[in-house]
Amino acid sequence: MADWTSIAAPRLSRFRMATMGAPDLDRLEHCYVGWLGYRVRERGAVAADLAAAWGTPGIAGRRYLILSSDGADDVHIRAVETDAIPGYRPLTSFGWNACEIIVDDVHALAARLRESPFEILDGPNPLQFMPSIEAMQLIGPAGECLYLTMEGGDRSTSILPSPRAPVDRPFILVLAGADFAGMHRWYIERFDLRQRPIRDSRVRIIQRAQGLAPEETFPLTTLGLAEHGFLIELDGYLTGPGRVAGPRATAPGMLPMGNAMASFEIDDLALVADIAIAPPVVRHGLGYDGGLACTVVGPAGEPVELIQR
Repeated sequence: MADWTSIAAPRLSRFRMATMGAPDLDRLEHCYVGWLGYRVRERGAVAADLAAAWGTPGIAGRRYLILSSDGADDVHIRAVETDAIPGYRPLTSFGWNACEIIVDDVHALAARLRESPFEILDGPNPLQFMPSIEAMQLIGPAGECLYLTMEGGDRSTSILPSPRAPVDRPFILVLAGADFAGMHRWYIERFDLRQRPIRDSRVRIIQRAQGLAPEETFPLTTLGLAEHGFLIELDGYLTGPGRVAGPRATAPGMLPMGNAMASFEIDDLALVADIAIAPPVVRHGLGYDGGLACTVVGPAGEPVELIQR
């Protein structure tokens, strides 16, 4: 990529799972299977020790699903039953705020999804700084925000991964918080992620959700993981008098509603041993594959699960 501003060997290699907190798990399954073409790969109930490791003891015994695309069945979306938050508004609180998924033809998908239970927020539109990339944004049944993104130019040289199914895998997870510099520093210093320019940006769906004036901007950048096509986007939400952005409201002992948690593959859990909620343990099942895993809380209050290769 031409505009990397640092040369690093990232200690996070890829995503394993993007976790959604879903008050209605059956409705989420219907939407992802029936409209996005995902398949359920695993079902179960969250074990008490796993819930404790997440710092969410109230999740113990709650149902979960793990879903993925046929194009990339090694990167999953996990949905876990959690308590609903009355009045929850996506794109207005700190933490994980969106999951970006690579798709083959965003225009055909948009036409189909207009008849679906998903709420289409915007698009498809070309990106402000990379117009060959087009994206649409929608809200799903758990209040989660999804970006569905297509490379309309030369895919062989694109920064995006190439889709292997009409709706493929997550490739960017979006994190928002008030302290942009603190978030940026934490992920770089902890994990040596590759850096790109920080831009003063306007994102129309965020402007609308937060009642921002069209000319207002906020800092935005992406950080690169080791494997091509895996990135974290950082959004610096505007706070202060008259602003609506603030900490995520979450029921006690529960996962957040909507975009809830990110699970990454890491080369060495010693990088986070000092801040782990509970000591690493070997975990089995999809996404873990017998690896050591632990969870930490990131700088915007976001749960971050790390799974050692």
